[in-house]
Amino acid sequence: MNTEQRHITVQGLSVQIVRKAIKNLHLGVYPPHGRVRVAVPLAVGDEAVRLAVIGKLGWIKKQRAKFAAQPRQTEREMVSGESHYFLGRRYRLRVVERDGPSRVVLRNRTTLELHMRSESDASAREQVLQRWYRARLRELVPPLLAKWEAILGVQAASWGIKKMKTKWGACNVDARRIWLNLELAKKPVQCLEYLIVHELTHLIERHHNDRFVSLLDRHLPHWRRHRQELNSAPLAHESWSY
Repeated sequence: MNTEQRHITVQGLSVQIVRKAIKNLHLGVYPPHGRVRVAVPLAVGDEAVRLAVIGKLGWIKKQRAKFAAQPRQTEREMVSGESHYFLGRRYRLRVVERDGPSRVVLRNRTTLELHMRSESDASAREQVLQRWYRARLRELVPPLLAKWEAILGVQAASWGIKKMKTKWGACNVDARRIWLNLELAKKPVQCLEYLIVHELTHLIERHHNDRFVSLLDRHLPHWRRHRQELNSAPLAHESWSY
């Protein structure tokens, strides 16, 4: 696929330009820091992009202000009393020092217990929690994937979970492989479902064009609400975007 990327500055604002085989110009502002990205047809020049950005400066500033005000977690120290999230719900961490295998227990709707040996440090505790998040996602994804593969009439060859610092999800169309960000375990389940639908739709339409949007509108009419919920949920101290 013929794609070109470059950056220009418009009135002090850094703008990423992505030229590819599409018909229309698409301007977006992305969390967490209000990155400005313009996808344009291959033949569209920088000056046309500059004018498009200038025409949308007021809207761009409003979007960036929203992201600046978005709540963010501080860096996790993995000690009792910290707030952690699972499927959109906030839990208070309780570290339980004990012998035996490490494990995570949801004691009720407010407490997440982390059972660890007394000598465990923050890094070891974080690894145990991350493994638990990964296991929960591996339980949640298959039924959602099967449901939407049947609805959309497509099938992914494989899927996986990994930590990604720039995307909530990804689809390798040629390999028919879907990747989901581990951070999705912290978000409401409808956000996970939206990501699965989004990535599966790429197996029908590779680009984020009008056809792609039309497919989402037809099969998941409230997808914009789910995307907004995903991007407005509290961010980790490392920031992911979509």
